[in-house]
Amino acid sequence: MKLSFIALKSTRYSDSQSILTAYSRELGRVSMAVPAGKGKSASRIRALTMPLSILECETDVKPGREVMPIRQVRPVIVLGEVHTHPVKQMLAMFLAEVLSVVLRESVPDDRVYRYLESSISYLDSVHGGLVANFHICFLLHLGRLLGIEPDVSTYAPGMVIDLRDGIWRGSMPLHGEWLSPEESAAAVGMLRMTYSNMASFRLTREQRSRALDLVLRYYSLHVAPLSHIRSLEILRSMF
Repeated sequence: MKLSFIALKSTRYSDSQSILTAYSRELGRVSMAVPAGKGKSASRIRALTMPLSILECETDVKPGREVMPIRQVRPVIVLGEVHTHPVKQMLAMFLAEVLSVVLRESVPDDRVYRYLESSISYLDSVHGGLVANFHICFLLHLGRLLGIEPDVSTYAPGMVIDLRDGIWRGSMPLHGEWLSPEESAAAVGMLRMTYSNMASFRLTREQRSRALDLVLRYYSLHVAPLSHIRSLEILRSMF
């Protein structure tokens, strides 16, 4: 069958083989066997399957098979700066690492796939300081598609956000997973961020780092732990 997919991460399995984790339009999360080593075929596959590459291939799907073969790999969208611009390259590595953790289901979701595809294309084309808030905006909107976004319409000034239950409260919950009224108000503003207005969010390095930490904390509470994202500290040093 033909498979459209977004490359997330590659893990060395043996001297001759690596396992590529990807998110596909047709099957959701998939694992595919790709050649490793120094040969021409392995080098070509590595170049094609860099983080967030948008590709298609031929494969065989068989019941019970966890790792699928990959043939005739080709780009669906040819990306430029995502894989050559140092900052965008780092953003791609970070987001691919997060996606490899949070997109756990082998169930297709066309809305998620289309969102990833359009967002990656946007990252490739956007210029200048617009990329500074991209990763935060990306994760906030992905949370909406995953069904974990707090409902901003229920917020009123003075309320706090309960991170554990994903709701706004008039008083502090007994557990420690909540934000102060001031940070809760700031969170409401951040949840209204879009790709078209994200440049207007003039955040300091400390504010951006705090916002990212809270988004990752929220994902960890509702989807999967994100405490061991290796690329996080490098990303943080760039913004």
